[in-house]
Amino acid sequence: MKYGILALGITILSMLVMEFNSRTTDLNSLIVERDLVSTQLAQREQTKTALEAQIAVATSEAAVDRWAHEDGHMVKEGEISVVPISSGQVLPTPTPTPLPPVLETETPNGWLLLILGPKGL
Repeated sequence: MKYGILALGITILSMLVMEFNSRTTDLNSLIVERDLVSTQLAQREQTKTALEAQIAVATSEAAVDRWAHEDGHMVKEGEISVVPISSGQVLPTPTPTPLPPVLETETPNGWLLLILGPKGL
């Protein structure tokens, strides 16, 4: 009887230790996941702040006016729109004429090259 109670106590104690170990493992994985989500949240908040700043700049009066004048080709009241028109003739870009190679005449082989040509040597 005494050994039966002792065996029952050891069985219950080992089950409690295994449950504690399982819960500790779950807690560690949840802590890692919490840290990951916190990092992602911080990154998303920074992105949100940057996008809000870009929206504020893009919707400002100065940005709208700049876009209307440059890209939208719009004019304010009292302004005159000027659109450059090409003459229709396109002049080709001149290509420089390459200089002939300079032959080395300081050495005896240089003079022979001048007299006999490149195939004569």
